[in-house]
Amino acid sequence: MKFGIRDSIPAAYRSVLWSVLRSVLRSGQWSALRPALALGLAAGSGLLWAKATTEQIAQLDGPQLTCTGAERAGSASGVAAYGGRWLADWPGMKPAPAFDAGPYAGEKPLFMITAANRAQYAAHLTDGEQALLQKYPNAFRLPVYPSHRDFRAPDWACDVAKQNAASASLVHDGLGIAATAGEIPFPFPASGLEAIWNVLAARHVWNETATLDIADVFANGNITWGKQRYQTLSPSGDPKQHGSTQETVAAYFNVMTLAPARDKGNIGVGFQPNDFKDGSTRVWEYNPGTRRLRQAPDIAFDYAVPPSGLRTVDDDAMFNGSPERYDWKLLGKREIYVPYNNFRIDDPALKYSQLLTPNTLNPDYQRYELHRVWVIEARLKAGMRHLYARRVIYADEDSWAALWADNYDARGALYRTAFVDYRYAPQAQAWHRGVSVYHDLSSGAYEAGYLVNEAGEHGWQLNRDDLTPQMFSPNAALRGGH
Repeated sequence: MKFGIRDSIPAAYRSVLWSVLRSVLRSGQWSALRPALALGLAAGSGLLWAKATTEQIAQLDGPQLTCTGAERAGSASGVAAYGGRWLADWPGMKPAPAFDAGPYAGEKPLFMITAANRAQYAAHLTDGEQALLQKYPNAFRLPVYPSHRDFRAPDWACDVAKQNAASASLVHDGLGIAATAGEIPFPFPASGLEAIWNVLAARHVWNETATLDIADVFANGNITWGKQRYQTLSPSGDPKQHGSTQETVAAYFNVMTLAPARDKGNIGVGFQPNDFKDGSTRVWEYNPGTRRLRQAPDIAFDYAVPPSGLRTVDDDAMFNGSPERYDWKLLGKREIYVPYNNFRIDDPALKYSQLLTPNTLNPDYQRYELHRVWVIEARLKAGMRHLYARRVIYADEDSWAALWADNYDARGALYRTAFVDYRYAPQAQAWHRGVSVYHDLSSGAYEAGYLVNEAGEHGWQLNRDDLTPQMFSPNAALRGGH
């Protein structure tokens, strides 16, 4: 799909811009033309923001829009209408901690998108999906299932979204937001920066604990393994407290490396802020060999993530961290076949030998659905450095979770493409990431992270009530290393 000049100006500003231009033409006051053009250019570049109007806010949770601004209606091409019928359970759900394959486990694919028929579906595919179909015609395919939009936001999150629509703003040149934590800040995004902050601040689980496996699968079939003891705590996801983003940390983390052997026992703790005006993610590292704790210099942006550097640290969740190195543009919405409702991928009955096939994760255990997604483009600013000169991120219209990302090198070639298998977690009343897959198209390798299938009783535990910020401090790293 092509986007024209009109599409580079957010909808919220088009009517204002055209109104000013019509007034200029009628009055002949040409001096007013410059501010009108500046308005449009600033909006297109993602440097402008505006609070939602009273009329817009009144539409939230109404006949046309959900409480977070998504369209309730389905589409003729197959996007489901919003149902929002489930929150904390669904009929027949197995009680935790038993694995549940989800409410759609009995469904069969409607059809399969392959290298042979990809042209037929090109309008609903990302560049990365098409590249994978072309590069791995015998391995990569998209099993397409019926589209579903059955999970709703809790009432408190709807209240936060409405409050943010009226009052949230970008601050510190877009390095932060002033909003109420817990739900997206901008139900009516008017710029690329507002859109990427919706991705960064989307509602998610409050905390996570798991033992995770990481598999880097190379073109020759060899696999390099990593393993972590992993914990996060996200105050902004706390269902009981909804403070200001200017007063809360976005997320704390505590990660102990269990493999590879050379790094076993290393502990990293730290936090990611809701505002990057004072710097990026803070990380402290404990090394068991030296028994020393040090603050890491700069584990951010395009820092290569172990074990093999097949992704950057800001690739996690398709994009995270400070948006400062890019110019952001909101390109609009598209209907895309995206990974969705992927409950099965975490099934402990599935062994890694079944999932980790050559070239790509075994598509027999994948689920794609047609959904509307926001398309957000990032272009590297002049004078800034990053492995990716351009990024295109596809975020779910309903949850604002980033489902797919295409990353381009300095020559403009598609370099890496990635996706996340999300599933709804009823115990957290939020969407939760599962396996995350990062394809390096130049080397033919891919990484599958956040694997828990063989973790046994140490699989995902969500929204525990015994985690505190003190468990993620530098002192906690010292205690954990002794």
